[in-house]
Amino acid sequence: MIRTARLTTGALAASLIAFTLSGCAESAGADPKKLTVSTFGFGADRFEETVIKPFEKKTGIDVTLETGANADRLTKLKVNKNDPTVDVVMISDLFAAMGQKQGLFDKVDATKVPNMAKIYDFAKSQDGYGPAYTYQLLGMLYRTDKVKQPPTLESLWDAKYKGKVAVPDLSTSAGVPFLQAVSATYGSGPKDTDTGFKKLSDLKPNVLKFFNRSTELVSLLDRGEVEMAPGLDLFAVDPAKAGKPIGWVPFDKGRYVAANTAQIVKGAKNKAGAEKFLDYLLSADVQEKAAASFSDKPVNKDAKVPAAITKVSGEAASDPAAAGFTSPDLAYSVEHNDAWVDRFQREVSG
Repeated sequence: MIRTARLTTGALAASLIAFTLSGCAESAGADPKKLTVSTFGFGADRFEETVIKPFEKKTGIDVTLETGANADRLTKLKVNKNDPTVDVVMISDLFAAMGQKQGLFDKVDATKVPNMAKIYDFAKSQDGYGPAYTYQLLGMLYRTDKVKQPPTLESLWDAKYKGKVAVPDLSTSAGVPFLQAVSATYGSGPKDTDTGFKKLSDLKPNVLKFFNRSTELVSLLDRGEVEMAPGLDLFAVDPAKAGKPIGWVPFDKGRYVAANTAQIVKGAKNKAGAEKFLDYLLSADVQEKAAASFSDKPVNKDAKVPAAITKVSGEAASDPAAAGFTSPDLAYSVEHNDAWVDRFQREVSG
């Protein structure tokens, strides 16, 4: 039986207060037939139908699903570090790297997750933590009926788009890669963030919204309130399938992969169930169904990529490296993240 809870910022605050008052009241004995999975809010209903319910049927494990933003869910994991309430967390690569540094995740025993041997090398953690189970590509989402030529990154600063641009907050999966793409395009490279912040500050007159949820971005584009926005290719697939005038195009520079990873929480009450879930998630059959249902690009080498994804993302949908996409320097990003968040709020979104 699936139980779903959406973790909003308000709900997070309430849970932190409750945790403070109750100490370890949430602690309970391990139950091999119960598993709590924390994941993204976008497409959560289809994730339940396509992945969670079949997993429950196959294993007999009841899954409780929590959804919310990367930052909120990572904060909850940190607060509950000594008495985890989550077994598996599905989280973007940058936030996964933060959690690893904070000691929130266990390394994965590959012998307990045999499907890890079937995934692409770029999806494997070099440090032995949970793998990527899908990935997205940074580029530009845009209204094809209003922007006749595919926009470049530089198009964001064009005066004719004043008030028609949305920009990702640094808390989103696209936020830090976009900062580095701007730094690479206008500065000496992705680490030249002084130049990146200056250019983003100059962009403010064109920005209608600094978005912190991908669902918010999709709504802004769908309603025609914005005409272009840096974002991940995933969010153009459903609109394109529905015949809506929303497309995606890669940048010339700053072609970055943003991977979603599946991590086993350190101290998880059902670690064996968590390992079963990771193995199930990485199987070719489930990867193909996830790709068809909610457009998660597969990392299992045997899984086929649907034509609807290839139509939006091109050859990078199956071979991002050949299309010039690389992973950002996550260790560098984690090291500087707090300072970047502060600068973004002061100089860009404030």
